[in-house]
Amino acid sequence: MRDALSRPLRDLRLSVTDRCNFRCVYCMPKEVFGRDFTFAPRDALLTYEEMARVAGVFVSLGVEKIRLTGGEPLLRRDIERLVTMLAATGVRDIALTTNGSLLTREKAEMLRDAGLSRVTISLDSLDDATFRAMNDVDFPVARVLEAIENAEAAGLRPIKIDVVLKRGVNDREIVPLARRFRGTGHVVRFIEYMDVGNTNAWRAQEVVSSREVVERIAAEWPIEPAEAGYFGEVAERWRYTDGAGEFGVITSITQPFCGSCTRARVSAEGSIFTCLFASQGTDLRRPIRTGATDDDLREIIGNVWRARDDRYSEIRSEEAPKAKKVEMSHIGG
Repeated sequence: MRDALSRPLRDLRLSVTDRCNFRCVYCMPKEVFGRDFTFAPRDALLTYEEMARVAGVFVSLGVEKIRLTGGEPLLRRDIERLVTMLAATGVRDIALTTNGSLLTREKAEMLRDAGLSRVTISLDSLDDATFRAMNDVDFPVARVLEAIENAEAAGLRPIKIDVVLKRGVNDREIVPLARRFRGTGHVVRFIEYMDVGNTNAWRAQEVVSSREVVERIAAEWPIEPAEAGYFGEVAERWRYTDGAGEFGVITSITQPFCGSCTRARVSAEGSIFTCLFASQGTDLRRPIRTGATDDDLREIIGNVWRARDDRYSEIRSEEAPKAKKVEMSHIGG
């Protein structure tokens, strides 16, 4: 099944909660998501059974990979039960993106046993003071490094390390992060700071371009471009010529990749979003809870995907960031 720009549906980002225990300045700034912020009530969230049913319909339409997101997905109790249900859909790959704060050795093993293939862990700095300032809840970097070790010990590989770069905040961390994970088999991915949502006070001047990232790393070690692993791969891949592994850059600001985007997103409340920068979604929860059949859901999803013509990053302008958009914490990254 292809959208209006002939892009196939291959990936599903499934948000399991809109809550997070971090208040990262580029995603959920404390000034907005403070003590009085109202998150979705429990009965508004899809149950695991409802999520698994939606996922099964997406798989029947061609989805090969499911990524669990949030908010922070490990805040949702017994999430390994959902992973077991998703594995039963026959999907080829199940991944999870987490800030690592709750990824204990035991949890990593439970997720693996349930059918989780791999994890992506956010780590914006190795410097403890910088990391605490960016997560804005005074969480220590050592705990996230421990989470990476826990995931590795459980066999959730390859592990991806996501780094959102902001100029003047953590751009000095590019080379130290590359050095820390060279030779480990883990893949650091440097992400250009994006104008997601409406609350992160995005400014183009704070973007560190992926070209600059590549140049800084190339000044330390010989590198060469690596071919994409599959159509629609988000990160542009680079390998160290000495065999010490690879890193990636995600260029959604300076070199948009809308033309190969194969991702649909479903929020924790059951709305389909066809772009990270979407303004509104299409409700699935109401049809599910009022007797819709799987064929009914297939028709709804199919109609949404076939009409999809999103290419926000390709047409981004000075006015675009001012448009009302769904928050990244609501539909995952």
